[in-house]
This record gives sequence, structure tokens and C-alpha cells, in this order.
Amino acid sequence: MKTKRFLSLFSAALLIVTLWTVPAAAFDVPDPQIQAKAVLLVDRKTGAVAYAKNEHQELYPASLTKVMTALLVLEAVDAGKLSMDQVVTANATALDDLDELGSTAGIKAGEEMTVRNLLYCMLLNSANEASTILAERVSGSVGAFVADMNAKAQELGCKNTHFMNPHGLHDSQHYASAWDLYLITEEALKHPAFMEICDTPSITIPATNLSEERLLRNTNYLISGRSKDYLNKDAHGVKTGSHSQAGHCLISTIQRANLNFICVIMGTERIQREDGIWWTYSFGETNRLYDWAFDNFTYQTVLEETDVVGEAAVSLSKTDRVTLRPANEVEILLPRELKPEELEQVITLTNDPIEAPIAEGDKLGTLSIQLDGEECASVDLLAFTDVEASQILIFWKNTKEFFSKPTVKIACAAIAALAILFTIWKVFFSKRRYRYGRSVSSGRNGYRGRKRR
Repeated sequence: MKTKRFLSLFSAALLIVTLWTVPAAAFDVPDPQIQAKAVLLVDRKTGAVAYAKNEHQELYPASLTKVMTALLVLEAVDAGKLSMDQVVTANATALDDLDELGSTAGIKAGEEMTVRNLLYCMLLNSANEASTILAERVSGSVGAFVADMNAKAQELGCKNTHFMNPHGLHDSQHYASAWDLYLITEEALKHPAFMEICDTPSITIPATNLSEERLLRNTNYLISGRSKDYLNKDAHGVKTGSHSQAGHCLISTIQRANLNFICVIMGTERIQREDGIWWTYSFGETNRLYDWAFDNFTYQTVLEETDVVGEAAVSLSKTDRVTLRPANEVEILLPRELKPEELEQVITLTNDPIEAPIAEGDKLGTLSIQLDGEECASVDLLAFTDVEASQILIFWKNTKEFFSKPTVKIACAAIAALAILFTIWKVFFSKRRYRYGRSVSSGRNGYRGRKRR
């Protein structure tokens, strides 16, 4: 029993509450009317989607592609295939077929630069040649690296993404969805060096064998300070992207108070306002969406770990019910005006009834927290107390189960059949023996043979 209780408590300790999207419309939250082809705003703490628009649509990602490139490079570093301070020589092949109008750090063939500084060039300055140099170093060729990119996307669960290059220059078969880019970014953010680089407003790259030092400025105006119109002191990273077919795109994160969001915005415009200033909607709309989220959402604790949420029927015990509690506290991102009492709780048991013995902390089912039929959260349900089993009831259950087994039923039927046959044989044999005995006895008693003199 002690072992069983330990395993139950250990499982509970590892439990993760799963949170999913409830559309903002279900809460009557005002629609921010974001001007973009696709937008996704996700709460990083719970995984709840606060806002989504065309999040699964296949669109051109432009340089947002470089998030995947950086992820594979950092995984290669973790695997020991290369190090951040390892010097890489730029091959001439890495500089072929690059758009002359595309972003560049001016890296030359034969130039030597560390992996770390190539990542800075790629993620801050969005240098396309840095992407191909790293791709060749990691996988041996750009083609092999692209194959690795697509394999990684599939591994992460991306369903609307296909890469054709490591930098994002236009190709009709090179596309991704906002949702898939969110998955890729969250994976990249597991590597501390990724955000450290992406979140750098500017950096000076030391001189190399073929170049003087370079000053790199982050293309993300939310953090770089290159324009006060977009600067957001709470924003962090991640990557910009743009070309004529993709429009302007941006992945960023923000943390304010206890709220932490990640935003992917794709396919926005850049226009010249009446005052003559150029306005880039990827930055402006991202800031507007962040303000909308902070104004309308907050975390609410809907269940405490010690709350009794229901009961379950119990068999094989003198106690016929066991109380249920959530495995841990459940906190959900909800609109500020919504009350937790408006949520519906739906219990699903692993068995009904549940057989004793039951140890405190045993998982007995799940609880789904819903609003208007949409699931907001789910959590495992645990036994609040121990429930002892009745040995007599267990004995009768085991006996019944034993005799209900097909092999036992066949054996019992065979024994019964043999018993019947034996009885029939015994009766039949007894009758014959009785008749035979009378016949012999009668012959002897009636003998009238001649007496010998």
C-alpha cells in the first residue's frame, strides 16, 4: 500500500495542467480588429490562446524562417557537433544565389567568424549569408540542412509548414503558418542563448580576417530603440521578416506583471502616413494587441488543490463513496469580467464504480473545465482519502471471477459431464450385476443332480 501511495503522489507531482483555447468571442471580449493576414497571441504560462486569426493559414514567413535555422544550430551545439566559439570559414557556395537586395552583414567568401557572431548576424541583422554559412557547417550542404528543417518541423507537430531554404527568401513552396512558427519559436526559446541573442538591441562584432568590426542593430523596433513610435519596454525578441510577397512579419514576446505572451503576426503592410512618416503595421499592431490583452485578461484560480469537486462510487468496500480533488491548483487565463462560477465542470472517471482498495492520491479520473461547451482546462482527479477493501467481498469477487473464466467453465462442464457419465455407468453396471447375480444364484439353488453313492 505504501508503494502504491508513493507512486500515486509522484505521478501527481509530475502532473501538468493542460490548457486550451476558448475563443475570445465566447467571453464577449471586444475584437481588436488586428490588421494582418494572420495573428496568434498565446499565453506562455498556460498555453491558452488569447487571440487568433487565420493561425493555420499557409503564408510566406520571410526571415521568420531564421528561427528554425537558429534552433537547428543550437541543437547542434548542444549535441557537441560544434561550439558557440568555434570559428567557421564562409564558403563561396554559401554566398551563391542570394538576393542582392536581401538583408546582409557583408560577409565575404573566406571570412572567418565564430558561430555565436554568425548567429548575431543572422538574428539581429537578418543576414541571409549567415544562414547559409551556418547551414553548410551544420549539415554539410544547404540542401541537407533544409531537409533537417522540414524533419524538425514535422517532429514539432507543424502541419502547415514547408521550408525550401534556411533564410526565407521567396520561394512559392516555402511557407509556414503562424501556429507552426509559434511551435518552432517555443522550442527555440528553450535554449537560453537564443533569447539572449534575439533580445540584444545592438552589438559590435569584432574585426575578422577580412573585415573591420561591424555594428549590428536589431531589426525589431520594439526593442532596438530605432523608432520611439514602436519601442516597448516590456517586449523581448524575437525576429522580424519581410519581403514583397510576405509583407511585414514579426515574432515577439512580452512580460508585464505576471502575464507573459508570445505573438506571431504575418502579412502586414507598411504605409506612409499623412505626416510623411512610414508606419510598419507589424510593430504597431503587435503593440496594440499586447495592450488589448493586458486590458482584457487576467489569471484566475478556479480550483484549489484541497477543493472537493465530487464523489465516485466504490465497490468491494464497506464505504460506498470516495471524495475527489484536483491534482493541483488550476489557474486559467480568463477575461477580467468573467466569474469562475460561470464555468462548467465535467467529471470523467477511469472506472465506475471504482474498486477498493484506494490509496489517497490515486488518480481516479479527469475534470474538464468548460465554457459554452469549449474546454478551458483539464486536470487529473485524485482520491481525497484511503478506502479500505472488504476481504469478504474481495473473496467472493475473486471466486466469481475464477469460475467465470472460460477455461474454468470448460473444466467444470467436463467434470460435471464425467460425473453424470459415471453415475449412469454405475447405475447401469449395478443393475446388470444384480440381474447376473440372481441368475447364478437361482441355478445353484435349483440343482437336482444325482447323488453319489
